Amino acid sequence: MKNNNLSHQSIESLIKQRNLLKGVAIGFAIVLLVAFSLILYVAVQKKNFGLIAVLPASMITLLPILIRFGQINTEIKSRRIN
Repeated sequence: MKNNNLSHQSIESLIKQRNLLKGVAIGFAIVLLVAFSLILYVAVQKKNFGLIAVLPASMITLLPILIRFGQINTEIKSRRIN
């Protein structure tokens, strides 16, 4: 398994990971926005408002990406201060 310890990685590697995660998060957010729009449209058209409960629950899928992004940003900032 790949070592995920951020303290052993170079600053260049961390910046590369941060940029990759930023792109993935933006792409995933765009896909979620389209899916939300589609679900909202179908819920209103079919008068099945139970579908709307899926919208906030699906935001949880972004949490791992955002948590890792925050960890990488924190590590980069701590190294730039030193």
